Amino acid sequence: MATQQNTQRPVYHQYQHIMVISSWGFVIAFASFLFLYLGFKIDQYFGTAPNFMFGMFFLALFLTIGRLYQEAWLRRKEV
Repeated sequence: MATQQNTQRPVYHQYQHIMVISSWGFVIAFASFLFLYLGFKIDQYFGTAPNFMFGMFFLALFLTIGRLYQEAWLRRKEV
């Protein structure tokens, strides 16, 4: 009976992968706004138009979505 209890997975373990992947939405939003703000401050310092602001914003999107894809690909192999 004790071995049977150890082999059963808790209910929350089934949804662990979904929660990890869904948390990437917050990471994407936070990184996008952070890089957007940093790009805005760099543009103010150098006197350039929205060059750094857009560049940093798209860099954040590219990096975070790439990491999300990589994480999802690794999780897909585990399931």
